This record gives sequence, C-alpha cells and structure tokens, in this order.
Amino acid sequence: MKSTIAQFMLEHSVLTRRYFLGCGVAGIAAASSLPLLAEERKRDPNLQKSLDAFETWLTKPDDFRDVSRGKPTPHSLSEEKRKEVGLTRDTWKLEVVSDPENPARLGTSLTRMDNTALDFKGLLELGEKHAVRFPKAMTCLNIGCPLGNGIWEGVPLRTVLWLTEPRENLRRVFYHGYHNDDPKQLFRSSLPVGRVLEDPFDLPPVILCYKLNGQWLTPERGAPVRLVFPEGYGFKSIKWLKQLTLSNISHANDTYGEKNNDVDSPMKTFCATISVPSKVKANEPIPVTGYAQAGISGLKKVQVWIHKDGDELPENDRYFLQAPWQDAKILPPPKVWGGGIADNRIPTPTMNFDSDTGQPTTWPIRCSMAHWAALIPGLAPGEYTFRSRTIDEKGIGQPLPRPFRKSGHAAIEKLSIRVEA
Repeated sequence: MKSTIAQFMLEHSVLTRRYFLGCGVAGIAAASSLPLLAEERKRDPNLQKSLDAFETWLTKPDDFRDVSRGKPTPHSLSEEKRKEVGLTRDTWKLEVVSDPENPARLGTSLTRMDNTALDFKGLLELGEKHAVRFPKAMTCLNIGCPLGNGIWEGVPLRTVLWLTEPRENLRRVFYHGYHNDDPKQLFRSSLPVGRVLEDPFDLPPVILCYKLNGQWLTPERGAPVRLVFPEGYGFKSIKWLKQLTLSNISHANDTYGEKNNDVDSPMKTFCATISVPSKVKANEPIPVTGYAQAGISGLKKVQVWIHKDGDELPENDRYFLQAPWQDAKILPPPKVWGGGIADNRIPTPTMNFDSDTGQPTTWPIRCSMAHWAALIPGLAPGEYTFRSRTIDEKGIGQPLPRPFRKSGHAAIEKLSIRVEA
C-alpha cells in the first residue's frame, strides 16, 4: 500500500495535470519540467486510466497519516483487549459527569457505576434524529502537511450534554480517551461550553463521531467513537473517547498546552508548494503547484511571487504585504471524490454539499483542502526565490492575522529556482 504522502502527491499530480493542459502549448511544455508531472506524456494509456481513478479529494480511512500517542497505541491492542477496555462498538460506554473539584450543577450524570453511561446503541438511536455529516481536514498544529481529509459523521456533542440536564456553573467541557489506564499517558482536551452548545458563523457542530466517509471508524481513526471539532486542529478531536467532564473552570486543561501551544487557536488558512522545478531555461514558463488549507477564515486566493536574489526586498515589510504577488489558480472540485465513498457520491445530507446534485455549495470549503497551480512567465537567467501565500475571505494575507507558530503553522514558504541560459 502506498504511503499517505505518496498517495497525496499522486492525487495532486493528476488534479494539476488538467490545469496545465488547459494552458495550451506553453502549459504542456512547462509541465514537463515538474518532477511530479514529467512522465505524464510517456505513460501507457491504460496506466493513465488507472491513475485518473486516484483523482480524489477525500482520503481513504486507512490512508490517513497517523500521529497517535500511547505505549502501546490503543489501536494496536488486540481485539480481546479492546473489548475488555471498552473500545469496541458492543462494549463502548461514555460517562458524562460533573467535575468533582469545580462542579457544574447537573440534574443527572451518566456513569458506569449507575449503569446510565451512554452505550453505542444509545448513541446511534440519538443519531437517527440528530446525526450530521461534514467535511473536515484533519491537521496537526505543528505540521504543515494534512493528515487526511474526510466526511465525518456523528451526533452533536450538545445532544448528549443535554441528557445531564445542566442547570448552572458550567463553563468548560473536558474530555479524554483511553490510554492504557496509565495516568501518565492520559491525553486531554477541552472546549468552552458555548462552542459546544452553539455553532457560530455557520460552522458544523462539535460531534461524537462514529463514521468516516460513510464507514464505521477503524481503531486507527479512533473507534468506536471519537470527538471531532470542525475548526480545530487534531489534538482537539480526541480519539477513543471515554469520558466527558462538565466543569466550572474557566480555562483549558489541554495536554497540548503543556508544550507551549496555543490550544484555543482554530485552523489557519495557508498554502504550501508541492512541485516546482529547481532549474528551468530562460524565458520558458515556470509551472508550480501546491495545496491550500482553508482555515476558519476561508480561502479567497492563492498568490505566488518570484524574487531575483540580490534585488532589494520591500522595506519594513516583514510579511511581504507590498510584494508584487500574482494570482494562482485554485483548482475546481475533482470529478472523483475518492475516500472509498459509495458510488462516488457524497452521502446525503452533508453540510456544504447540495443534496440534489451532490456538488459543493461553495468552494473551497472551510476547514478543508484545495489544490492550486500557476504558470509563471519566463525569466532572465539568474538565481530566484519563489514564495506562495493565501488570501483569506477577509482579504488578509498569510501568515496574518495569526503569524505565531504556537497557534498553528502558517509561515510563508520559500524555494530556490535557477534560471539557466
């Protein structure tokens, strides 16, 4: 099986191929200099037909990149052990309790001791009326490359929270998953209760998730139930969920905060380059391709800029806001969604998709991914530096409005290009 990165690169090369073919003779010729696309015209037609099937936007569940913690990792446990610790659909139970040290006032609690904890069957019964689906890219706060993009399905967390009949003194929801019953391995995260109870800016709800791309979650993806926070980085979407604690504390208790990370920062909008030639001939168009993450502020544009080394850079312009950026092309939705979904059709209903046509109602979709490409006019011989950036829906250029690393990756990437005579 191909690695996640290799699969992502292959999907990207097929998507961008159409863009360069549409640029005419110059685009076709320029594409031959791209490492990912150089063999395009040499491929056997039957092989090309097979490669076209990889033109996907969704990631197959088994192809998600895994950054799970734990010794051993919970998904590596035997089936017998997972049943013993409640990590199968027929043994899973979720406790929802008040914080004993900073109690929220509840009408009732859901506990194993009282045999009132929510089981998987009960969760699915709630799903018959309340289940939602939405697309989301799973990304890490400190990693630029996506871990995978999928359609996540589950029950809004608030639906379960209301089962406890909360009355007052509830400010934060703490939650954690199974990590070998070892306190030193416990991985925690949290959300303000306001975000759990309400969905601002037309965002999807926080969910107790049990399906990915229409399939039951696998142990690697957090089965049987994980939390998925739509606009959050991966550490907020705890796997192997076991307990919710409703607290009157006003601040986070996230494990990620212990490593000097900003735990309440939502996904940023940024782009990165995937393929760019390191050497090109003078006056020949230069093809570049990449991907973009549409964060909480959306994605309006991707822009590129080539600067000749030795020339003066914009003065007092740390984030190159005054640089002569040029618009790249954000590529349209693919013809094949991928991800293993049935009949190549997004399940109905799914947020951000039209139920009749199965097509996205807006593109790119926030908190998800898109591919981009550009064909840059030829240059005189010399050494150059290539940069790319995003412009969000508010017109703000990467890495702003949050340029700080601890709140998520968003640095402007730079690559070297040599133009030879």
